[in-house]
Amino acid sequence: MVGDPHHLPRWWPKVTRVEGVDPGAFTQVFTTAKGRTVRADHRVVAREEGAALRWAQVVEGTPFERFLRAAEWEARVGPHPQGSEVTLSVSQRLRGISSLGGFLLRGASKRQLDEALDGLAALV
Repeated sequence: MVGDPHHLPRWWPKVTRVEGVDPGAFTQVFTTAKGRTVRADHRVVAREEGAALRWAQVVEGTPFERFLRAAEWEARVGPHPQGSEVTLSVSQRLRGISSLGGFLLRGASKRQLDEALDGLAALV
């Protein structure tokens, strides 16, 4: 489930659907709090079948380019004495004046990852 982008709407916060999934890319479709639909294209950076998926948002040429230089996430599943352990991480680099809000981004990223882990826990 963690390594297949098709399943992201089941556990990743605010993702309503995933489109255009192929081995190297996919598009996440989000719905904002105001009900707007936002699309974010991603490319698969690395995949370890059954163990990890790392993906990066395509920023260049999109509205995200105004405030993001780069954004990359990783979901990794490893052994745990009681089953499996999931580790989520994110790395984001801000652009321009947005870089002054790094502390806000850290808090939002932590909430997003916590919500994603809660979503996974609810499925198992």
